[in-house]
Amino acid sequence: MKNLALLLAAVATLPAHAHEGHGLAGGHWHATDVLGFVVVAAIAVAIWWTRK
Repeated sequence: MKNLALLLAAVATLPAHAHEGHGLAGGHWHATDVLGFVVVAAIAVAIWWTRK
């Protein structure tokens, strides 16, 4: 039953598409589009800071 629910949830998201322009290179961007970049940069700085 869990597998069926997972499959249905995955299939339900297939028609979802973001509009053009997401990310830094697009015509416009939202703050949440670059949140992953901010997190990666923060992790890199933390690693660099602890090895210093």
